[in-house]
Amino acid sequence: AASAVSTSIEVLTALAANGVRLGVLSNSGKRTDLNIDRIALKGFVPDLFECVMTSGEALWQDAQQGKLIGARAYVVSAKPIDAAQWAVGLDICFAKSLTDADYVLIMGLPEGDAAPSQAELDALRDDIIKHDVPVYCSNPDRTSPRARGALAVSPGALAHAIKDAGGKVTFYGKPHAPVFRAIEKTMNIEPNRLLMVGDSLEHDISGAAKAGWQTLFVRGGIDASAFHGDDIGAALRGLVAKKSAITPDFSIQTLR
Repeated sequence: AASAVSTSIEVLTALAANGVRLGVLSNSGKRTDLNIDRIALKGFVPDLFECVMTSGEALWQDAQQGKLIGARAYVVSAKPIDAAQWAVGLDICFAKSLTDADYVLIMGLPEGDAAPSQAELDALRDDIIKHDVPVYCSNPDRTSPRARGALAVSPGALAHAIKDAGGKVTFYGKPHAPVFRAIEKTMNIEPNRLLMVGDSLEHDISGAAKAGWQTLFVRGGIDASAFHGDDIGAALRGLVAKKSAITPDFSIQTLR
């Protein structure tokens, strides 16, 4: 993982030196400033990126403009401090139960020993459906890659389960159009001049393709296990079909 990060830093530094404008589009439930800090901790120089747009930032902007229904939020997050940091500058309060909530914010899920079981997620889904409150999800990813090839359950898994059960869910982040339009506007670049580099066929690739961007799929990411044979083309076609995704314009094993 460390070598992959080092290689990515070298690639992005070289691109920037050659005049390529770089941006980050993240399905993080946190706001832009905290994600800039996370980028720096991984060894990237934040100045490489002209713009860092997150789904949490897009949700915050809509909340500030009064686009969410009500002022009392029941929050599902990895840590309580995450919600508190996100809500700075907003006129909202946190509800202690679904009975007191106007809406639900799904921002993250605890990991490691604190990670909820599938039974606990199912119970929360059913409780939200029973209370019939709208849901806003600031990270539609179902899984996220972790060290040594592990995958963590992400907030999108819960939000999609709620939607599948008939709940009212509004998603922020890839593959939904608003975040793509937001970064286009911020960087003042036409869609056909943008290339999405990502490892999620469902979120990065399909979302960008629908937005009119070019796409480069990284095979060595969350779907690395699908590419265990020599016929990369067949494996990619099978994966695209399995996920009902859009075929990427290009693919690469790792960013190099």
